[in-house]
Amino acid sequence: MAKKHDEVDPLVNAVTPEEQSLLVSLRASDWSEFAGQIGVKKALHIAIAATKKRKEPLEHILLYGPPGLGKTTLAHIIGKELGVNVRVTSGPAIERSGDLAAILTNLEPNDILFIDEIHRLNKVVEETLYPAMEDYALDIVIGKGPSARSVRLDLPPFTIIGATTRAGLLSSPMRDRFGLISRLEFYAPDEIEEILDRAAKKLKVKMDPIAKKELAKRSRGTPRIALRLLKRVRDVAQVEGVGVITIPILDRSLSLFEVDSVGLDRSDRRLLTLMIDKFDGGPVGIETMAAALAEDIGTVEEVLEPYLMQIGFLKRTPRGRSVTPAAFAHMDKKPTKKQQEALF
Repeated sequence: MAKKHDEVDPLVNAVTPEEQSLLVSLRASDWSEFAGQIGVKKALHIAIAATKKRKEPLEHILLYGPPGLGKTTLAHIIGKELGVNVRVTSGPAIERSGDLAAILTNLEPNDILFIDEIHRLNKVVEETLYPAMEDYALDIVIGKGPSARSVRLDLPPFTIIGATTRAGLLSSPMRDRFGLISRLEFYAPDEIEEILDRAAKKLKVKMDPIAKKELAKRSRGTPRIALRLLKRVRDVAQVEGVGVITIPILDRSLSLFEVDSVGLDRSDRRLLTLMIDKFDGGPVGIETMAAALAEDIGTVEEVLEPYLMQIGFLKRTPRGRSVTPAAFAHMDKKPTKKQQEALF
């Protein structure tokens, strides 16, 4: 079942199976194609090399950070590097302990189980996972009432790679069972350019270097968004019969999708406008802000806030969220006297 924020921010999440298939085809398939995240890659290289040397299963890994930065891609690259299978599931999909047991008992030795949105595992399933992660064993209760009995199933050694956008929602016992915890950061423009360059070759479309630089700047530091914008710009270029993506084509394409000069879309501008016009720029509590936007708190925290904070348009204070002078300037809004006193 799709999360609500899948519907409100089409830039961050694929909305059709066709687009999802396209993104998968453009995904980096090995380390040489995976740009950025230097620190994360170094830590993973060391862990993989040590695992190979000891001939043991890779320790459990937790990857966290905003959506679209490559957590799933990294899991597949790790699996390819180790020569093992990668089974993919998500926290909400594992509803009962029996579902987890069915998945784990079908793993081959040293396989990787990638669990997206691991913070959304229900408590019973999470507690069943603890002995599986520590001892490669599952404790299953058979029957009910006085006749119920516990059976321990031995499992082949395996690795859990968990991915989450909200590491703070993971329980301490779950976090403690991961040997390697890495945060993925937003990408620098030159790293996004490298990703766009590789994707353009796969899509067999030419890009003017200036247009590529501008598209990278508008991609919110997120590869998934960069690839989706590239596809949309390519569609416009092909419809207009242009063989090369130029700045005029790029500007026309992104204006159609309401993406501005720094990568903000309609949802981002709506949040900033609301904060400025209704709440004098803040501070305002997250619950109030989400209610005023008619969005759930998760959408605001996971989808809208991270990039706005990254570019310095939004900040958190002890009393709530506030917009910055840079946001006023970008939205072409003049602060009132009250706002000036609060902001400056």
